[in-house]
Amino acid sequence: MDFAFGPDDTAFRHEARTWLEARLTGAFADAAGHGAPGGEHERARTRLAWERELGAGGWIGLGWDADHGNRRATLTQQVVWAEEYARSRAPARLGHIGENLLAPTLIAHGDKDQQARHLPGIARGEEFWCQGYSEPGAGSDLASVRTTAVADGGRYRVTGQKIWTSLAREAHWCFVLARTEPGSTRHRGLSFLLVPMDQPGRIDVRPIRQMSGTSEFNEVFLDGAEAVGTVGGEGNGWRVAMGLLALERGVSTLVQQIGFEEELGRVLRLAAAGGVLDHDPVLRDRLVRQWAELRTMRWNALRTLGRTGDPGAPSVAKLLWGGWHRRLGELAVQVRGAAAAAGPGAWSPSYELDALQRLFLFTRADTIYGGSDEIQRNIIAERVLGLPRELR
Repeated sequence: MDFAFGPDDTAFRHEARTWLEARLTGAFADAAGHGAPGGEHERARTRLAWERELGAGGWIGLGWDADHGNRRATLTQQVVWAEEYARSRAPARLGHIGENLLAPTLIAHGDKDQQARHLPGIARGEEFWCQGYSEPGAGSDLASVRTTAVADGGRYRVTGQKIWTSLAREAHWCFVLARTEPGSTRHRGLSFLLVPMDQPGRIDVRPIRQMSGTSEFNEVFLDGAEAVGTVGGEGNGWRVAMGLLALERGVSTLVQQIGFEEELGRVLRLAAAGGVLDHDPVLRDRLVRQWAELRTMRWNALRTLGRTGDPGAPSVAKLLWGGWHRRLGELAVQVRGAAAAAGPGAWSPSYELDALQRLFLFTRADTIYGGSDEIQRNIIAERVLGLPRELR
């Protein structure tokens, strides 16, 4: 496969880079690099304004079809935009769940009224979404969802609990996987529902404080919350939900890898400054391997980007980056030695973790959230290799 970019891509890169350089000034420049995983609470107000700036510039919805997005963009141009965005260190997106997950799902499975109601607001950077999938007893095993939805006229009343919900405090809407068929089990009887978050007394959002000290995840309690309709029809929630999860491993994977490259560079510079590269050949070998694996992940992501219908590609990608990032967190601690256990304010009440300490703690979750390693291996074994299904 030819991974080279063509002349049109080069022109598009120049346009994207010029626009970003012109807009990343003032408060937007101050928010550069803020809001990444582990710091999604940072500069929220400025990042909300930045979303509207992106929408006005026509940079939201590049991966949608021509009838719904702000502008046309080929797959390689989407990659170009993602690369330039990451390299500019623009503020981390608040609207990525709506743009990259919900919107393509509505285009593929939603009706025209749902598309007309939600897509324009997402494209303008004015409507934000969160994802209501995981529950205390249904994380990687999503088919164990127990949240229920009961028909109420032309709408539904949703009752249950969701957990690990990113951006629930900022979101206007939540797409929720709930059981609409009483007595159904596993994949059957589930529906994909659209739930407005502004329902005082019916929706309660509680931040979850993590060992990194931040609270970007939340619990969401729904007590008869109103849902305005199903996407894909009642009972088809599993098919719609699985289609959405496959989108998590698209162009955004390449953006993620550019962030990984920056983090790896920071660890390498620290190792060089501390003499690790000269005096610890084992650790030096691990750092070189980390660098090579990141390059391999990029080629694999580009190789699979244009392929559809491959049930194993998303799982392979998740296994690759989850383990890689966790190992990077470990290396970030090892290259510092004993100093990694403390920081400048370690003995004061205002002690805060530095970036590499947060990296180590946050990456403990990388092989769990978004589908645990065990679940990804089962998918590859059963759906790709045709091995016998796991006993339940």
